[in-house]
Amino acid sequence: MSEEERARQGRIDSRPRLSEILNLHDFEAVARQVMPEKAWAYYSSAADDEITHRENHAAFHRIWFRPRILRDVTKVDWSTRILGHRSSMPVYITATALGKLGHPDGELNLTRAAAKHGLIQMIPTLASCSFDEIVDAADAGQVLFFQLYVNKDRSITKRIVEHAESRGIKALFITVDAPQLGRREKDMRQKFDAEDPSEVSKAGQGNVDRSQGAARAISSFIDPGLRWADLDWFRSITKMPLILKGVQCWEDTLEAYDRGLAGVVLSNHGGRQLDFARSGVEVLAEVVAKLKEKRGLSFPNERFQLFVDGGVRRATDVIKAVALGATAVGIGRPFLYAYSSYGPDGIDKALQILHDEFEMNMRLLGARTIAEIVPEMVDASNIHTHVVPVPMDNLYEGNYERLLGARLGEVKSKL
Repeated sequence: MSEEERARQGRIDSRPRLSEILNLHDFEAVARQVMPEKAWAYYSSAADDEITHRENHAAFHRIWFRPRILRDVTKVDWSTRILGHRSSMPVYITATALGKLGHPDGELNLTRAAAKHGLIQMIPTLASCSFDEIVDAADAGQVLFFQLYVNKDRSITKRIVEHAESRGIKALFITVDAPQLGRREKDMRQKFDAEDPSEVSKAGQGNVDRSQGAARAISSFIDPGLRWADLDWFRSITKMPLILKGVQCWEDTLEAYDRGLAGVVLSNHGGRQLDFARSGVEVLAEVVAKLKEKRGLSFPNERFQLFVDGGVRRATDVIKAVALGATAVGIGRPFLYAYSSYGPDGIDKALQILHDEFEMNMRLLGARTIAEIVPEMVDASNIHTHVVPVPMDNLYEGNYERLLGARLGEVKSKL
C-alpha cells in the first residue's frame, strides 16, 4: 500500500458518523477527503474556468420565496408524476458516468436506493456496471429511464435503444449538448486507469488516449454530426418517449415541442461542456415565458415536460424549479458523493435528508402538494442578473476545490 493510500485510509477511518451528516454539502465535504484523487477529479471537474459549474448553484440564490400563511399544513405530500410515472418527490437520479470510481457497486447503489425511496433512476450510457446488471438489480415494476450518447456507428445506437426498450425502459433521454467534450482540466491532469464502461468495451472502442483523464478516454465514440432530422430515425426504432437532454435556450425548446417530443432537460451538463453557458434554472424561466407567448403553453405540462439539472443541493432548489414550471429536477453529483463517502447507507441518508427538507420547506412555504407550488410563491426577478449581491453559501464554497495551473516539479535548493 502506498503512503498516499495509507493516508487516505486514515481519513476514511476518521469520517464523521453518518448521523452527523445533516445535508448534501456534508457528503461532498467528506467525499473530497476520502475518495481516490483520480475519482474525485473526474466527479468534481467541470469545463475551463468552471464558471458555469459554480453558476449552476449560484443561480438558485437569485430566486426568493414568497410564502403563504395560515394554511393547514398538517399533512404535506411532495410526491408527483414524471412522464406519467409516480415518484416520491419531484427528483430523479440523473445519469452520471463511471459509478465504480466511487464505490465497488457503482450505479447499483443508486438502483437499490431508488427502489427503496420510490424514485426514478436514469441509467447512463457510460455506466461502470453493465446496463443489464442495473436492470436486473431493480425491483419488479421499478421505473427506469435511459440516457443515450449517440454513437457515430448508428447500428450500435440502434442495438442499445432497442435493447433498452425490450428491457422495459420507460423513456429515452438523448444527450444533445456534447458534440465535443468540454475541457475538464482537473480530470485532464489525471491518467485514466480504471476499467472502461461496459458499452465502450462492448463496442470495441476502448483503445483511446488514456493520458488526458477519464472523460476523454471514454467518450471518443460520440457523434458530433447529430442533428434535428435524426429524430425521425429515433422514432422509427423505438416507441419510448423521447426527451432531449442538454437544451440551453427557448428556441431549441420550442423546436423540440413543435417536433412532438415528450420534453427537454434544460441543462449544461453539470457545467462540464461550454463554460459560461447559463444555468438550467435560468433557462427554465425564459422557456416558460416564451412558450406561453409563442404557443400558449402553461407549465408544468403533461404533454411536454420541462426538467432541470445542475447545482441542486437542497430541496428548496427543487421547489424553486417546480414553482417556475419544472416537472422534476435531476440530481447527480451529490448522490455520487453520498455513496462514495458512506456506501449504500450514504445514498439512503442523502435521500432521507431530501424527504425531510421537502416536508419542512413545503410547510413553511404554505404548499400542501406539489400542485400548490405555484409561480406566485417565488420572486425570480433577478434570475437573469449575473452580477447581483447575495449572501455567500459557505458550505458550497468550502467544498469547491479551486483550479490549479501548471506547477514546477520539486526544485532542489541551490544552497
